[in-house]
Amino acid sequence: MSRVTGGRLFAVSDLHVAYERNRAVVRQLRPSDPSDWLIVAGDLGELTADVEWVLRLLAERFATVVWVPGNHELWTHPDDPVPLRGEARYRSLVELCRSLGVLTPEDPYVQWPGPDGPVVIAPLFLLYDYSFLPPGATGTADALARAEKAGVVATDEFLLHSDPYPDRAAWCRARVAYTRERLDACPPDLPTVLVNHFPLVREPTRILRYPEFALWCGTTATHDWHRRYRAATVVYGHLHIPRTTWHDGVPHREVSLGYPREWEARGMPDPLLREILPRRGVR
Repeated sequence: MSRVTGGRLFAVSDLHVAYERNRAVVRQLRPSDPSDWLIVAGDLGELTADVEWVLRLLAERFATVVWVPGNHELWTHPDDPVPLRGEARYRSLVELCRSLGVLTPEDPYVQWPGPDGPVVIAPLFLLYDYSFLPPGATGTADALARAEKAGVVATDEFLLHSDPYPDRAAWCRARVAYTRERLDACPPDLPTVLVNHFPLVREPTRILRYPEFALWCGTTATHDWHRRYRAATVVYGHLHIPRTTWHDGVPHREVSLGYPREWEARGMPDPLLREILPRRGVR
Protein backbone atom coordinates (compact mmCIF):
# COMPACT_ATOMS: atom_id res chain seq x y z
CA MET A 1 0.00 0.00 0.00
CA SER A 2 1.56 3.28 -1.06
CA ARG A 3 0.82 6.85 0.03
CA VAL A 4 0.49 9.73 -2.41
CA THR A 5 -0.35 13.35 -1.70
CA GLY A 6 -3.42 14.94 -3.26
CA GLY A 7 -5.94 17.80 -3.08
CA ARG A 8 -9.56 17.06 -3.99
CA LEU A 9 -10.69 13.77 -5.49
CA PHE A 10 -12.89 14.00 -8.60
CA ALA A 11 -14.45 11.37 -10.84
CA VAL A 12 -15.89 11.07 -14.36
CA SER A 13 -16.69 8.22 -16.73
CA ASP A 14 -18.11 7.31 -20.14
CA LEU A 15 -16.41 10.11 -22.05
CA HIS A 16 -16.83 8.29 -25.40
CA VAL A 17 -14.44 10.49 -27.33
CA ALA A 18 -15.21 8.86 -30.67
CA TYR A 19 -17.80 11.66 -30.74
CA GLU A 20 -16.19 15.00 -31.54
CA ARG A 21 -18.61 16.85 -29.26
CA ASN A 22 -17.44 14.70 -26.36
CA ARG A 23 -13.82 15.19 -27.34
CA ALA A 24 -14.37 18.94 -27.17
CA VAL A 25 -15.77 18.52 -23.65
CA VAL A 26 -12.73 16.50 -22.57
CA ARG A 27 -10.40 19.22 -23.82
CA GLN A 28 -11.98 21.53 -21.24
CA LEU A 29 -11.48 19.24 -18.24
CA ARG A 30 -9.08 20.78 -15.76
CA PRO A 31 -8.37 20.46 -12.04
CA SER A 32 -9.40 23.14 -9.58
CA ASP A 33 -5.91 22.88 -8.09
CA PRO A 34 -2.68 21.21 -9.34
CA SER A 35 -2.90 18.70 -6.46
CA ASP A 36 -6.31 17.33 -7.47
CA TRP A 37 -6.78 13.66 -8.32
CA LEU A 38 -9.11 12.28 -10.98
CA ILE A 39 -10.85 8.90 -11.18
CA VAL A 40 -11.76 7.86 -14.74
CA ALA A 41 -14.27 5.02 -14.48
CA GLY A 42 -14.09 3.56 -17.96
CA ASP A 43 -15.55 3.85 -21.47
CA LEU A 44 -13.19 6.50 -22.77
CA GLY A 45 -13.42 5.08 -26.28
CA GLU A 46 -13.15 1.98 -28.40
CA LEU A 47 -9.85 2.61 -30.16
CA THR A 48 -6.52 2.31 -28.37
CA ALA A 49 -5.40 5.65 -29.80
CA ASP A 50 -8.48 7.38 -28.36
CA VAL A 51 -7.91 5.86 -24.92
CA GLU A 52 -4.30 7.01 -25.02
CA TRP A 53 -5.31 10.53 -26.09
CA VAL A 54 -7.68 10.94 -23.14
CA LEU A 55 -5.38 9.50 -20.51
CA ARG A 56 -2.33 11.40 -21.72
CA LEU A 57 -4.26 14.68 -21.63
CA LEU A 58 -5.67 14.09 -18.15
CA ALA A 59 -2.40 12.74 -16.73
CA GLU A 60 -0.69 15.97 -17.80
CA ARG A 61 -3.28 18.05 -15.92
CA PHE A 62 -4.10 16.14 -12.72
CA ALA A 63 -1.70 15.16 -9.97
CA THR A 64 -2.90 11.56 -10.02
CA VAL A 65 -5.21 9.76 -12.46
CA VAL A 66 -6.84 6.43 -11.59
CA TRP A 67 -8.39 4.38 -14.43
CA VAL A 68 -10.60 1.31 -14.60
CA PRO A 69 -11.63 -0.24 -17.92
CA GLY A 70 -15.13 -0.06 -19.27
CA ASN A 71 -16.51 -2.55 -21.72
CA HIS A 72 -15.80 -0.25 -24.68
CA GLU A 73 -12.04 -0.16 -24.03
CA LEU A 74 -12.07 -3.94 -24.08
CA TRP A 75 -13.73 -4.23 -27.49
CA THR A 76 -11.63 -5.57 -30.34
CA HIS A 77 -12.97 -3.01 -32.79
CA PRO A 78 -12.54 -3.65 -36.54
CA ASP A 79 -11.22 -0.09 -36.97
CA ASP A 80 -8.55 -0.46 -34.29
CA PRO A 81 -5.08 -1.33 -35.66
CA VAL A 82 -4.44 -3.04 -32.30
CA PRO A 83 -6.11 -6.45 -32.81
CA LEU A 84 -5.60 -7.83 -29.29
CA ARG A 85 -8.46 -9.71 -27.65
CA GLY A 86 -9.64 -10.36 -24.12
CA GLU A 87 -7.07 -10.54 -21.35
CA ALA A 88 -4.25 -9.59 -23.75
CA ARG A 89 -6.08 -6.41 -24.69
CA TYR A 90 -6.68 -5.52 -21.05
CA ARG A 91 -3.03 -6.10 -20.17
CA SER A 92 -1.92 -3.90 -23.06
CA LEU A 93 -4.12 -1.09 -21.73
CA VAL A 94 -2.60 -1.53 -18.28
CA GLU A 95 0.88 -1.15 -19.77
CA LEU A 96 -0.27 1.92 -21.68
CA CYS A 97 -1.51 3.44 -18.43
CA ARG A 98 1.72 2.69 -16.64
CA SER A 99 3.70 4.40 -19.41
CA LEU A 100 1.60 7.51 -18.73
CA GLY A 101 1.81 7.30 -14.93
CA VAL A 102 -1.90 6.37 -14.63
CA LEU A 103 -2.94 3.95 -11.87
CA THR A 104 -4.87 0.78 -12.81
CA PRO A 105 -6.59 -2.17 -11.10
CA GLU A 106 -3.27 -4.04 -11.33
CA ASP A 107 -1.27 -1.51 -9.32
CA PRO A 108 -0.92 -1.25 -5.53
CA TYR A 109 -3.90 0.56 -4.05
CA VAL A 110 -2.97 4.09 -3.02
CA GLN A 111 -4.10 6.09 -0.01
CA TRP A 112 -5.70 9.46 -0.62
CA PRO A 113 -4.73 11.68 2.34
CA GLY A 114 -8.07 13.30 3.12
CA PRO A 115 -8.73 15.85 5.86
CA ASP A 116 -10.39 13.17 7.99
CA GLY A 117 -7.59 10.69 7.48
CA PRO A 118 -6.37 8.44 4.67
CA VAL A 119 -8.76 6.61 2.37
CA VAL A 120 -7.79 3.63 0.20
CA ILE A 121 -8.58 4.21 -3.49
CA ALA A 122 -9.37 0.78 -4.95
CA PRO A 123 -9.79 0.64 -8.75
CA LEU A 124 -11.59 -2.58 -9.71
CA PHE A 125 -12.01 -4.54 -12.93
CA LEU A 126 -14.81 -7.08 -12.49
CA LEU A 127 -16.92 -7.34 -15.68
CA TYR A 128 -20.37 -9.01 -15.43
CA ASP A 129 -21.77 -12.54 -15.28
CA TYR A 130 -25.41 -12.13 -16.43
CA SER A 131 -26.67 -12.46 -12.85
CA PHE A 132 -28.66 -9.17 -12.94
CA LEU A 133 -31.72 -11.03 -14.21
CA PRO A 134 -34.63 -9.03 -15.62
CA PRO A 135 -38.07 -9.49 -14.00
CA GLY A 136 -39.60 -12.90 -14.64
CA ALA A 137 -36.43 -14.59 -15.91
CA THR A 138 -35.77 -18.02 -14.43
CA GLY A 139 -32.04 -18.11 -15.14
CA THR A 140 -29.27 -16.84 -17.37
CA ALA A 141 -30.24 -18.82 -20.47
CA ASP A 142 -33.87 -17.75 -20.16
CA ALA A 143 -32.83 -14.13 -19.58
CA LEU A 144 -30.57 -14.05 -22.62
CA ALA A 145 -33.30 -15.59 -24.75
CA ARG A 146 -35.78 -12.97 -23.54
CA ALA A 147 -33.29 -10.20 -24.27
CA GLU A 148 -32.70 -11.47 -27.80
CA LYS A 149 -36.44 -11.72 -28.42
CA ALA A 150 -36.83 -8.12 -27.19
CA GLY A 151 -34.02 -6.96 -29.50
CA VAL A 152 -31.79 -6.00 -26.57
CA VAL A 153 -28.36 -7.52 -27.16
CA ALA A 154 -25.21 -5.67 -26.05
CA THR A 155 -22.50 -5.06 -28.63
CA ASP A 156 -20.18 -6.80 -26.17
CA GLU A 157 -21.56 -10.08 -27.48
CA PHE A 158 -19.76 -9.40 -30.77
CA LEU A 159 -16.71 -7.29 -29.84
CA LEU A 160 -15.75 -8.02 -26.21
CA HIS A 161 -13.85 -11.30 -26.34
CA SER A 162 -12.94 -13.29 -23.24
CA ASP A 163 -9.75 -15.08 -24.37
CA PRO A 164 -8.31 -17.15 -22.75
CA TYR A 165 -11.43 -17.65 -20.61
CA PRO A 166 -14.29 -19.67 -22.12
CA ASP A 167 -16.74 -16.78 -21.75
CA ARG A 168 -17.18 -13.37 -20.12
CA ALA A 169 -18.90 -14.86 -17.06
CA ALA A 170 -15.85 -17.03 -16.38
CA TRP A 171 -13.58 -14.02 -16.76
CA CYS A 172 -15.82 -12.14 -14.35
CA ARG A 173 -15.61 -14.93 -11.76
CA ALA A 174 -11.81 -14.94 -12.00
CA ARG A 175 -11.67 -11.16 -11.59
CA VAL A 176 -14.03 -11.21 -8.59
CA ALA A 177 -11.91 -13.86 -6.83
CA TYR A 178 -8.66 -12.00 -7.57
CA THR A 179 -10.06 -8.65 -6.46
CA ARG A 180 -11.59 -10.03 -3.27
CA GLU A 181 -8.17 -11.27 -2.20
CA ARG A 182 -6.65 -7.85 -2.81
CA LEU A 183 -9.40 -6.03 -0.93
CA ASP A 184 -9.20 -8.48 1.96
CA ALA A 185 -5.54 -7.48 2.33
CA CYS A 186 -6.35 -3.77 2.74
CA PRO A 187 -5.79 -2.20 6.17
CA PRO A 188 -8.94 -3.10 8.15
CA ASP A 189 -9.07 0.30 9.86
CA LEU A 190 -9.19 2.40 6.67
CA PRO A 191 -12.25 3.34 4.61
CA THR A 192 -12.20 2.81 0.85
CA VAL A 193 -13.39 4.37 -2.36
CA LEU A 194 -14.43 1.45 -4.57
CA VAL A 195 -14.19 2.29 -8.28
CA ASN A 196 -15.66 0.03 -10.95
CA HIS A 197 -17.11 0.69 -14.39
CA PHE A 198 -20.21 -1.35 -13.58
CA PRO A 199 -22.42 -0.78 -10.51
CA LEU A 200 -21.60 -3.01 -7.55
CA VAL A 201 -25.27 -3.44 -6.59
CA ARG A 202 -28.29 -4.32 -8.71
CA GLU A 203 -30.59 -1.48 -7.61
CA PRO A 204 -29.33 1.29 -9.95
CA THR A 205 -30.26 -0.83 -12.99
CA ARG A 206 -33.93 -1.03 -12.02
CA ILE A 207 -34.73 2.24 -13.80
CA LEU A 208 -33.24 1.16 -17.12
CA ARG A 209 -35.51 1.86 -20.07
CA TYR A 210 -34.83 -1.68 -21.28
CA PRO A 211 -34.64 -3.92 -18.18
CA GLU A 212 -33.06 -6.74 -20.20
CA PHE A 213 -29.88 -4.65 -20.52
CA ALA A 214 -29.16 -5.21 -16.83
CA LEU A 215 -27.64 -8.55 -17.84
CA TRP A 216 -24.58 -6.65 -19.10
CA CYS A 217 -24.31 -4.34 -16.06
CA GLY A 218 -22.57 -6.17 -13.22
CA THR A 219 -22.61 -9.17 -10.91
CA THR A 220 -24.54 -10.05 -7.77
CA ALA A 221 -21.23 -11.31 -6.30
CA THR A 222 -20.41 -7.73 -5.23
CA HIS A 223 -23.75 -6.86 -3.61
CA ASP A 224 -22.23 -6.41 -0.13
CA TRP A 225 -18.80 -5.07 -1.00
CA HIS A 226 -19.66 -1.52 0.02
CA ARG A 227 -20.24 -2.84 3.55
CA ARG A 228 -17.61 -5.56 3.59
CA TYR A 229 -14.85 -3.18 2.47
CA ARG A 230 -15.86 -0.09 4.45
CA ALA A 231 -16.66 2.07 1.42
CA ALA A 232 -16.91 5.79 2.03
CA THR A 233 -18.14 6.04 -1.58
CA VAL A 234 -18.66 3.73 -4.55
CA VAL A 235 -17.91 5.23 -7.99
CA TYR A 236 -19.20 3.71 -11.22
CA GLY A 237 -20.45 4.56 -14.73
CA HIS A 238 -21.80 2.49 -17.62
CA LEU A 239 -25.52 3.23 -17.18
CA HIS A 240 -25.36 6.80 -18.54
CA ILE A 241 -27.72 7.83 -15.74
CA PRO A 242 -25.62 10.25 -13.67
CA ARG A 243 -26.96 10.34 -10.12
CA THR A 244 -26.28 9.28 -6.54
CA THR A 245 -28.12 6.44 -4.82
CA TRP A 246 -27.62 5.37 -1.21
CA HIS A 247 -27.26 1.79 -0.06
CA ASP A 248 -26.73 0.98 3.63
CA GLY A 249 -25.77 4.61 4.13
CA VAL A 250 -23.07 4.54 1.42
CA PRO A 251 -23.34 6.85 -1.62
CA HIS A 252 -23.02 5.05 -4.95
CA ARG A 253 -22.16 7.70 -7.54
CA GLU A 254 -22.74 7.21 -11.26
CA VAL A 255 -20.39 9.76 -12.83
CA SER A 256 -20.91 9.38 -16.59
CA LEU A 257 -20.99 11.95 -19.36
CA GLY A 258 -22.61 9.62 -21.92
CA TYR A 259 -23.34 10.06 -25.61
CA PRO A 260 -23.98 13.55 -27.03
CA ARG A 261 -27.62 12.69 -27.81
CA GLU A 262 -28.10 11.95 -24.09
CA TRP A 263 -26.38 14.86 -22.40
CA GLU A 264 -27.52 17.41 -24.96
CA ALA A 265 -31.14 16.37 -24.36
CA ARG A 266 -31.06 16.39 -20.55
CA GLY A 267 -28.22 18.82 -19.97
CA MET A 268 -24.65 18.06 -19.06
CA PRO A 269 -24.02 16.96 -15.47
CA ASP A 270 -23.21 20.06 -13.44
CA PRO A 271 -20.45 19.81 -12.52
CA LEU A 272 -19.18 17.18 -14.93
CA LEU A 273 -16.26 16.33 -12.64
CA ARG A 274 -18.01 15.11 -9.51
CA GLU A 275 -16.19 15.75 -6.26
CA ILE A 276 -15.90 12.47 -4.40
CA LEU A 277 -13.80 13.58 -1.44
CA PRO A 278 -13.78 15.66 0.68
CA ARG A 279 -17.57 15.35 0.50
CA ARG A 280 -19.07 18.84 0.66
CA GLY A 281 -22.61 17.67 0.11
CA VAL A 282 -23.82 14.99 -2.30
CA ARG A 283 -26.79 15.68 -4.54
